[in-house]
Amino acid sequence: MDWDKLRIFHAVADAGSLTHAGDTLQLSQSAVSRQIRALEEGLDTVLFHRHARGLILTEQGELLFDATKSMSRQLETAAARIRDAEDEVYGDLRVTSTTGFGTLFLAPRLTSLYAQYPDLRIDLMLEERVLDLPMREADIAIRMKEPSQADLIRKRLMTVNMRLFASSEYLRAHGTPQKMEDLRDFRLVSQNITSAQVSAGAQLIRELTAQPTRSSFTVNNYFGVLQAVLNHLGIGVLPDYVGEDFPELVHVLPDIASGDIPVFLAYPEELRHSRRISAFRDFVVEEIVAYRRARQM
Repeated sequence: MDWDKLRIFHAVADAGSLTHAGDTLQLSQSAVSRQIRALEEGLDTVLFHRHARGLILTEQGELLFDATKSMSRQLETAAARIRDAEDEVYGDLRVTSTTGFGTLFLAPRLTSLYAQYPDLRIDLMLEERVLDLPMREADIAIRMKEPSQADLIRKRLMTVNMRLFASSEYLRAHGTPQKMEDLRDFRLVSQNITSAQVSAGAQLIRELTAQPTRSSFTVNNYFGVLQAVLNHLGIGVLPDYVGEDFPELVHVLPDIASGDIPVFLAYPEELRHSRRISAFRDFVVEEIVAYRRARQM
């Protein structure tokens, strides 16, 4: 099989569209179509079902896509090892994390990492879906639970609790609740209970909304909750680490908190000696040590 045709097939199978694959490969749709047709003729099989919404792999196409995914992963690993053979830390690093932790804790602290390694190119992927690290959907992950995938090196970083915060301006205008029952007279700002979030956070929100409140505002990620609270909209359910980075927020009802939420860092075993991985891992650990020290003070 022609390697170039396999590369084009992989892009089409991944995109599910000749047009999108052509954009990725910088080829015309007709050129991509000709290559796929030639590959199918060479294999004497049909690799895709065509329909109005795009392309679906046939059983034979799925088999070939499994093979090209494995090839792609091995090539990426080889390229990473070649890059990491140099003394400098540089190049691409794909990091995945949840939207909350990635936007509220990680991204604001990346300035110090880039100051030390200005030639890094970090692609930060924020989503609740757990990406497949062994299949190289990302190089390194920070997740709110211990990863279950095999062949991963994992490190527990810290523990987070969801707590209640409000701006001092909101509390001056509306008063400060003294007990949980008082929340019925305030506007509660939280993630929507149906949105993707850690179970401990969802449980706390269920407890808080078990009693009716006069007003509420829900959004589908913690960054939206934070922006609403900073702009004096109400009392918000937020991870406790925002108290360090946003000292203008007031911790309300300190006795109310979610269960412990563990934060894990993980990366594939095969990247154990990657200089980029080591640099990022050490940076995250140092930032968390600094965060803990600030909390103790």
